[in-house]
Amino acid sequence: MNQNDTPLFTALENHYKKRPISLHVPGHKNGLLLKADQFFQGILHIDATELTGLDDLHAPEGVIEEAESLLANAFHASKSFFLVNGTTVGNLAMMMATLEEGDTVFIQRNCHKSILNALELTKARPVLLGPEYDPEWKVSGGVALETIKEAYECYPECRAIVLTYPNYYGMTYDLKGIIDFAHRYKIPVLVDEAHGAHFIGIEGFPSSAVALGADVVVQSAHKTLPAMTMGSFLHVNSQYVSMEKIAHYLRVLQSSSPSYPIMASLDLARKYIATYTSSDAQYTKERLASFKKDLQTLEFIKVLEYPNQDGDPLKLTVQSNCSYTGYELQQLFEEKGIYAEMAEPNNILFVLPLLKKDAEFPFGDIITRLKGLRIQAAKKRERTRYFNKKRISTLYRVQSHKKALFPIEDSAGSVCAEAIIPYPPGIPLLLPGEKITAEDVEGLQLLLESGARFQGGENLVEGKITVFDKLEDNND
Repeated sequence: MNQNDTPLFTALENHYKKRPISLHVPGHKNGLLLKADQFFQGILHIDATELTGLDDLHAPEGVIEEAESLLANAFHASKSFFLVNGTTVGNLAMMMATLEEGDTVFIQRNCHKSILNALELTKARPVLLGPEYDPEWKVSGGVALETIKEAYECYPECRAIVLTYPNYYGMTYDLKGIIDFAHRYKIPVLVDEAHGAHFIGIEGFPSSAVALGADVVVQSAHKTLPAMTMGSFLHVNSQYVSMEKIAHYLRVLQSSSPSYPIMASLDLARKYIATYTSSDAQYTKERLASFKKDLQTLEFIKVLEYPNQDGDPLKLTVQSNCSYTGYELQQLFEEKGIYAEMAEPNNILFVLPLLKKDAEFPFGDIITRLKGLRIQAAKKRERTRYFNKKRISTLYRVQSHKKALFPIEDSAGSVCAEAIIPYPPGIPLLLPGEKITAEDVEGLQLLLESGARFQGGENLVEGKITVFDKLEDNND
């Protein structure tokens, strides 16, 4: 197959060149109704619908089928799908296609909230696997193979393992060892690889979960490839997960009016990464290394290095080396027009570009602006970690129990009745049915004091959290 082809994008481009007159949806009529808005009008030229020659995402047999076949070929998957509702819909579909009510499933504890939403839909029974903790970075990484083995000894009825690889900071772990162990017992491994769409065999980058043998892998093409927001890929290589069920749930969960601009951007993003050369990789690595070296001259931050160099070069984490929190530094950066991916009490995360040879990016301008901050040297404030869970745990079954508001400082020992999700990264600090520890209280207070934003926990600003009232220990 010719990975330079872009069948869907080319079909949309050719359709526009015909100067078509729209007597169909969408209502902007190929952009004619927004002629005055030149900034937005351009993209509307390819915002089409399921017209003759443009195929149908939910029953592809033309240019979309060809584009998805090129995607599968590029990633060496049995079947690949375009997703227009983000990696969220891929996570929902892969779990609903694999699990039934009451099934035991191993879930990496520092997963995205969409994995937990899928649990709610499937009514599967989760066994939460605590990730390894890195004391220098003060963040949680991946799940150790030994944790998987220990969990299997306790719960041999496990029907699937759901993992996140890499973590938000680009850290990787022994995913291959876990997959090999799981397949020994015919257990499928489902991987949220949202931050690894560019892991496609490039020298110096981690291997994709697809190449490592995972059964289903979902990737956010919009995070590190030049695709539009909400554009993602789903890949299947499995004898344990039904391809037909995956396709069925994607039809159920995705919009019946999929965005053609998003799909076209996925076609272009696939071409971008599938034609990425060793020269491109070398150029990117040189530019990123130079940028990192320049950042290391700034005394108010510390550039973190991956343990054993096991991580994604496109993720760069800097740690506050002064009295400011990560949130406070983020605010100062934004005043200089520099917008990071994420901040937390200790760190700031940058997502760097996957450049092709001789492409320009304003690294020098970033350094100049950061040097202009002139942050006063001050004693560094040590901040405790805020995520450290048990190695293996389950949730309390509390669907119909009464709820009550408790002061956060008095909530240790109670069972949480709401999802507390710092966003970004969208990894829940507390889950409904999870017992609140003293460390959870300390971590939550740290996040609140540091300026974190949350999804869920509407009463946190008042210093209160929702718990289950007078809940007796009814866990197995």
